[in-house]
Amino acid sequence: MIAELIFRYALGGRRRGFTRFVARASMLGMVLGVASLIIVLSVMNGFSSELHRRILSLTPDLQLTEQPGIKALPWEDVRAHVEGIPEVKAAVPFVSDTLLLTYGTQQAGVRVAGYEIDGMRDLLALEDHLNAGSLEALSLEPFGIVLGSGIAARLGVRVGDEVTALLPTLSVTPAGVFTRQRKLLVVAEFEVGSSLDAQQAYVSSDTAERLFARGGIDGLHVALDKRDSTDLVAASLVDRFGSTLGISTWQESQGTLFAAIRMEKVTVAILLLAVIAVAAFNIVSTLTMAVTEKAADIAVLRVMGMSRATLLSVFLGYGLVLGGIGIAIGTGLGVLLAFNIPEIAIILEQLSGSRLFDPSVYYIGRLPSELQWLDVTLTVAVALALTLLATFYPALRAASIRPIEVLQDG
Repeated sequence: MIAELIFRYALGGRRRGFTRFVARASMLGMVLGVASLIIVLSVMNGFSSELHRRILSLTPDLQLTEQPGIKALPWEDVRAHVEGIPEVKAAVPFVSDTLLLTYGTQQAGVRVAGYEIDGMRDLLALEDHLNAGSLEALSLEPFGIVLGSGIAARLGVRVGDEVTALLPTLSVTPAGVFTRQRKLLVVAEFEVGSSLDAQQAYVSSDTAERLFARGGIDGLHVALDKRDSTDLVAASLVDRFGSTLGISTWQESQGTLFAAIRMEKVTVAILLLAVIAVAAFNIVSTLTMAVTEKAADIAVLRVMGMSRATLLSVFLGYGLVLGGIGIAIGTGLGVLLAFNIPEIAIILEQLSGSRLFDPSVYYIGRLPSELQWLDVTLTVAVALALTLLATFYPALRAASIRPIEVLQDG
């Protein structure tokens, strides 16, 4: 009987026109709020994943270096220990410095990192982002270099061209002191779609040793099986080596960017929850008018023996059905659009004849989307909680109606 009353009140046609309009408006508001929140969260997740893929694919999870003023570390022993940690996928020696590259009249300051070729494959996903050339050429060419696409564009070079590197050491001759120079052959070009394209270049470890003219390595770059274990591995290394080892993580170099993205996601979610809250407020209006409209029916039900608790559950169910239908439709619509938002964006671009995202500005040429079911679950749970909260007052008011007063007035 209770379920029958709930669905008769929620879906029945015997309501005043304005009450019916407000009920439909509250359902529509819930649909729009839930769908919008799911879509926006999916797009934010897509942007975050895209930036993770682009930026962190060339960023080591951990960088281990010597602390200033500390006796030189036995890097072979350090590497053996690091590679023995279960969470570590690879520990690769590196040498890094800044060079000024010139080609004709063009110049570009770049950060050059030197790795063993096999270690480079274990550490970086560089091969996946090559536009031209190959990493094999680094091992074949004594002075080969892999440039980011931004650097290559600034210098106006392509694979096969030679650039001149001004080295960070001086050459002393009878004629005076001169800056050392070396011709480098561009053997490959990479593009990840981030600022790294205009800042970073790679050479083999042998080439780096000749360019920078210093013995030994600068430290180790470490790749982990899971980036979430960065703090765990760093703590383990601190316990083992103490303050003799300088440890920096990807969170320190790139964490601010991703923290900002997470904050934006939370901020947008809170703003869109306001839409759901407005829809829930409309449910308050709908139920309040329904209680007034059906006061006589409520009085009759009370006279027939229906308890206040039962009447309270009827109107709570009434509001939950109204909100639940809107939430269900909004969830289905939001999930459907979230899965297809990249294709929808392409259609809109074709219809409008303009680009939503210019790759030269945003580094991303499409609208990414990644649906996470946890976001969907939380959205539905919050929407249901707001609906229940909005329904409670009108339901309590219905349960508080005194039958004798209503029947006397009637």
